[in-house]
Amino acid sequence: MDLFDNSPNDNNYENESESVQSGNQTNNAVSNSVGTSKLPLLAMSEIPTPKADAKRIVGLVKQRGKVSGYKLSDGQIIDKAQGVTLARQGEIKGVGIAKRSGNEYLKSLPDEEDNNNLGNLPTVSQ
Repeated sequence: MDLFDNSPNDNNYENESESVQSGNQTNNAVSNSVGTSKLPLLAMSEIPTPKADAKRIVGLVKQRGKVSGYKLSDGQIIDKAQGVTLARQGEIKGVGIAKRSGNEYLKSLPDEEDNNNLGNLPTVSQ
């Protein structure tokens, strides 16, 4: 399969010109000219618009090596479902919502920094 092939094999998007829904706003996160910086956005089904006072994810809660929750910048620890709900409400910044096998989860929005990527965050205990 071509890296830029947008055949309906991936149910997260129909084609590259489709806009990504985010709550009440639509972000044109994916354009007709897909560059390498836009590829991570293709995996997201939503890119919520964060509120001005939105929190950041500062740590990952893991069980048996898999992410089960998130620690927020205010110290609150939430599970994955709560994270998706809060992100959708604009309460968490720097993330989009992705879906795999029917399960929604948060994914870092691409930017110029690697240290804020979810995969690079420390693991915290509940």
